[in-house]
Amino acid sequence: MDTTLATFENDVIAASMQMPVLVDFWAPWCEPCKALGPVLEKLESEAAGQWRLVKVNVDENQELAAHFQVRSIPHVVAFLGGRPVDQFNGVLPEGQLRAFLQRLVPDAATSARSVAQTALAEGRRDDAFAVLRDGLAHEPDDDEIRLDLLELLLEDNRLDEARSEAAQLSPKTTQGIDARYNAFKTRFDALEAAAALPPPDALEAQVASHPDDLEARFDLASAFIARCQYDEALGHLLFIVQRDRTFRDDLARKTMLSVFDLAAHQPALVAQWRRKLSAALF
Repeated sequence: MDTTLATFENDVIAASMQMPVLVDFWAPWCEPCKALGPVLEKLESEAAGQWRLVKVNVDENQELAAHFQVRSIPHVVAFLGGRPVDQFNGVLPEGQLRAFLQRLVPDAATSARSVAQTALAEGRRDDAFAVLRDGLAHEPDDDEIRLDLLELLLEDNRLDEARSEAAQLSPKTTQGIDARYNAFKTRFDALEAAAALPPPDALEAQVASHPDDLEARFDLASAFIARCQYDEALGHLLFIVQRDRTFRDDLARKTMLSVFDLAAHQPALVAQWRRKLSAALF
C-alpha cells in the first residue's frame, strides 16, 4: 500500500496499534529500491497479516521524508504501538530481512500484549481493547491475551463480557493453578455471591453483633471484593485465618492470595497484607 502525508496517520500510526508496520521510503529512480521492494512484498505476503508494508514515494512526500530524517534510500522504518521502534538503510539480504522481521514480530501474542500494554501506559484504553481483540482474532486459543482482556473487562465492570471471555479459556488454564485466572475467578465468585447476599451494611451489622460468625464475615469479605474494596476484604479474611484455618478448607487464606493478585496495582497494600498473613501463619 502507498501512503502520503494526508493518510500516514491512518495507514501507519493507527495501523501499528493492531500490528507492526514497515514503512519503505523509496523513489522510482532508485535502483536499490527496485531490488528491495519486491522482497519486502514477498515477505509481507508470506506473513499472512502478521505485519503490513506501507510505501512512501519520497519525491512526492518530501515532508514525510524530512520528518523521519531520510537521507538515503531505500530507508525502512518499523512502527509498533504508534511509534517507530527500529529501522535500516539500504538493501539487506533476505536472511537479514527475515531476522529483522523476527525481532519485530516474534509471535502474534507477544506483539498484541506488548502493544496493548503500551497503549494502557499512555492512557489509550480503547486502543488496548482493540489490540487485544484483534490479537484474539488471529490467535483465538491464546489464553494470555484473553486473560489480559479479561482483566481490563473486570476493571471496567463489564461483567457479562468478562464471563463470556472466561468461558473461552482452555481447561489447562481453568483447571490448573494459573494465579491470574484464580484471581479473576475469586472476583466472579464474589460478584455472584454478593448478588444473593444482604446489603453490605446489614452484613456489617451482623458481624459487629456476632464477631465470631465466620460465615457472615466471609460473606462481607465477598461483598467488599465484588466492589473492589480489597483493603476491607483482606481485614475480614485475615480475621478468619487467625480464628480458624480449617474454615471451608482454608478458604480464607486461599482467597487472600487471589485478592493479592487482584490488587497487584496496589503494591503497598498487597505488601502490608502479605506481612500480616505471614505473621498469622508463622
